[in-house]
Amino acid sequence: MKFEAVTIKDIARALGLSPSTVSRALRGSYEISPETKQLVQDYARKFNYQPNPIAKSLKESRSRAIGVIVPEIVNYFFSQAINGIDAAAYQRGYHVIVSQSHESFEREVETTQLLVSRRVDGLLVSLSSQTDRVEHFKALQEKGLPIVFFDRVSEEMDTCKVKSDNFQGSYQATAHLAGAGCRRIAHLTTAAWLSITRERLAGYRKALEDNGLPFEEAYVKYFNFGAMNPSETDRVVGELLKHPERPDAIFSATDRLTSACLASLRAAGVRVPHDMALVGFTNLTVAHLLDPALTCVTQPAFEMGQAATEMLIGLIESKRPVTQFETRVLPTTLWTRASSRRDAPPVEP
Repeated sequence: MKFEAVTIKDIARALGLSPSTVSRALRGSYEISPETKQLVQDYARKFNYQPNPIAKSLKESRSRAIGVIVPEIVNYFFSQAINGIDAAAYQRGYHVIVSQSHESFEREVETTQLLVSRRVDGLLVSLSSQTDRVEHFKALQEKGLPIVFFDRVSEEMDTCKVKSDNFQGSYQATAHLAGAGCRRIAHLTTAAWLSITRERLAGYRKALEDNGLPFEEAYVKYFNFGAMNPSETDRVVGELLKHPERPDAIFSATDRLTSACLASLRAAGVRVPHDMALVGFTNLTVAHLLDPALTCVTQPAFEMGQAATEMLIGLIESKRPVTQFETRVLPTTLWTRASSRRDAPPVEP
């Protein structure tokens, strides 16, 4: 049975009033007598009348809805960022519609079109690992749709952006491994064209240089699809383990890569940290409970989501065209634990 919502016309017909009178009564207009307002509002409550959000958005040219596009919700970082987005949006009276690109450029384009068709007031976007061009977002921005990027941002577009201090976080992680006695540090990272890849790679290289360690291109492995396939991680880790000068540490650049790398090392019989030290970017809330406890760089995901949302609503509600855009960089935190301690006792995998 199809659900039929009660409309203003239904209320008017039932009470013998005009639709315009019912509409004004529901708004509490001074033009309507207290008795009529009470009659209409009582009937609306009894039959659970709800305003039509689509009709309202068409009338006001605003839906009070924000579209969010992330690579995947199950990622610990993005789930925390979405919580921040939702909290900030709710405080300002906006609803949030979340969609996933699943690390696919095509899905990202389709999702963008769907959100625009639902008349969202603006978009919060973290690019998919396949996105090496942003014409679909440029076209919307040129038509006046506010867009804010967070985490994986586009350097091609002049708009507000929120990201972590990827360079510093990567530098600290790599320097920590060097300080623990590691001399051959491999780096697992995302697609070469992503902003987080470039920034984290730069921090990794600088830390190697400052600690007198050479940069080896063969130690850097790119995952163009965000390590969505576990067999890909197994293959890459296997290549590193077979290298003539096998790495003694791995620094991984994302949540999924870190978890997948740990699983691949364990499957290969490699003991962490005795045979291979490991540090990763991850917001996994149980990182300290893993065996061994995981040394990791965490990002202020919730705060990033909040900041991006506040920026977007600022663009949406601005009375004048915005020509100056802020890029906000939030600090990361390095948590040192057993997975990077070279002096830890051997543990069977």
